[in-house]
Amino acid sequence: MPNKIDDYIAKQESPQKETCAALRALILKTFPGAKEEMRWGVPAFADGNYYIVALKDHVNLGFTLNGLTKEDEKLFDGGGKTMKHIEVASTDSIDEKKIVTLLKLVGERANG
Repeated sequence: MPNKIDDYIAKQESPQKETCAALRALILKTFPGAKEEMRWGVPAFADGNYYIVALKDHVNLGFTLNGLTKEDEKLFDGGGKTMKHIEVASTDSIDEKKIVTLLKLVGERANG
């Protein structure tokens, strides 16, 4: 049965649609059973520790800054005070190893 996250991804243009789907799958593979919900109008995961948002020419994969050191924060883009992100242009530019490392870092710090 489709849910609001499925609907959000389905309505995106290519390549953002495929990029959102791939990032969602990577988050859920890294954290099996992670709670997914719509938050801030976009798909959010693991109690809002991560989000994906499709933009005009890329997708942002966002991360909470909870528990991160200033050094950790340098691994991400954006000027947010509570969340930062990395930009992903397409499925071809997904660096799975890097993303999984960042997902686990944030997961450990936020829940540590």
